[in-house]
Amino acid sequence: MGQSVSVAQRNSYLGTGQLAVNTVLVIAGTFMAVLDTTIVDIALPKMMSPLKTDLYGIQWVVTAYMIAAAVALPMLEWLEKLTGLKLMYIVGIALFTLSSYMCGISTELYQMILFRSLQGFAEALIMVSAQAILFTMYPEEKRGFAMGLFGIGVSFAPAVGPTLGGWLTENLGWNWIFFINVPIGTLLTVSSIFLLVEMPFRRSLMPFNFISFLFISVATVSTLIVLSKGQQYGWFTSNMIVFLTVIALISYALYFFSDLFSKTKLMDLSIFRSSEFTVAFLVFLFVLGFSMYALFYAIPLYFQILKDLSTFTTGILLLPFAFSIAVASVVAGAMSDRWSVGGTMFIAVVFYMGSVFFLLRHLDYFTPKWSASTDIVIMGIGMGLFFAPVTMLALRGREEKTILIISLLDYIRFIGGSFGTAIATNVIKGNTSFHYDEISALQSLSYHEVSTSIESLIPHFADQSYLLEEALIKSYYTVGFLQSKMALSYAFQDVFVWSGIFAVVGLVPMIILFKGWIYNRKKGDGTPDSAVPVSS
Repeated sequence: MGQSVSVAQRNSYLGTGQLAVNTVLVIAGTFMAVLDTTIVDIALPKMMSPLKTDLYGIQWVVTAYMIAAAVALPMLEWLEKLTGLKLMYIVGIALFTLSSYMCGISTELYQMILFRSLQGFAEALIMVSAQAILFTMYPEEKRGFAMGLFGIGVSFAPAVGPTLGGWLTENLGWNWIFFINVPIGTLLTVSSIFLLVEMPFRRSLMPFNFISFLFISVATVSTLIVLSKGQQYGWFTSNMIVFLTVIALISYALYFFSDLFSKTKLMDLSIFRSSEFTVAFLVFLFVLGFSMYALFYAIPLYFQILKDLSTFTTGILLLPFAFSIAVASVVAGAMSDRWSVGGTMFIAVVFYMGSVFFLLRHLDYFTPKWSASTDIVIMGIGMGLFFAPVTMLALRGREEKTILIISLLDYIRFIGGSFGTAIATNVIKGNTSFHYDEISALQSLSYHEVSTSIESLIPHFADQSYLLEEALIKSYYTVGFLQSKMALSYAFQDVFVWSGIFAVVGLVPMIILFKGWIYNRKKGDGTPDSAVPVSS
């Protein structure tokens, strides 16, 4: 296997300074790659005219990136055995830098889609190799801390993306959301060539299962197109969406059968026999994917669309949220090392679920912006506390399958995140209309009170030099505007509640695992290493 060298051999030659330099190199690359998943979203409206496309066409800029990254993940374990982690990381950074520049100078939509696809492929190389390098080069007793540092890139970058993207778009132009990667990526590429330590591995050219790769690639592409374009085409009222859904389901089934009976497996699915890995996989799918990505998508829209705040102001309000994720991620890593993986996960659950169900679901149009920002900070602490212990739960004791585990977790995070974003979009659009109709029905039942409210506004507008007829129209408009805002406000609350429900689904397997640990401890059989404190 590619990661078959002992821990002692890996770390004996790494001094504190060298370890720090290597950590900065891989975290900086991770941050740059993950940042591009959200920094582009804010600039999409500005890109439509230069790329000569419409709202639906420009969405392919995001979809192409996700598809390329997700499709690349299943082949990376095979690729790592051929190239090693250092070369994989350097190629990923170099390709990401080059494709960023090409995106910035693109003048046609097809050019942007092509180079965003290359960016997505490079992002997959960076993410898997960077996390594996961090996990491998740190000693066993500090790997939770290493995963906490990696969590800064995974969780902090998406939160800060809208802020940076908004500032760059408003002050320098949309091209600079891509150009900003060029000097950083160039510096990282050169520095990594000379300073990044090669993780010991045994180079081997293994047979590649093209049939399984074809099946899972078709399934992945079909799934992501359904999720990204479902709203546009009316979901399952569209023959295309139904067709792609069937193709996805059949392709996933064919992949499982292909890998099950093949001597050359694309991914060793026997890893799911580990209860700890399976629980971590489900947490990544439902909590980090469905739930958190829905919130990453909805929260900036809450400030921009519902509260009518500018992109820059929204970014400022989200900065404390982003920093809370970063700090909590590092703290969670240290807690996982010095205390307990299970205990850290429990605290993460309390912060995250408590903030979603007791704080976020009450946010509405009238909530003061800084009060909303404070509530989101508490949720950010919960988000940051999740990544390190869940990753350690999946990886601990299975070091020889590091690349496979990281690839599977990243893959399901992409799929779950796409589901979460699609569901959030559907809830916001669909439930806004639903709540508007509900409010209208209530107004019909109490028309006298509504008409009285409208009439009370007429003198206000009449005093502003409006004619009586114009004042009446303004009064109706004001009530209608407030009704629209309240309907949208209720829709955002629905998204927050649904994100909590998805998290509950993902936490059920974790609770079952916790009960098993407690039962084993009472029997005196001991508990898994991942459940107990790792230091005395």
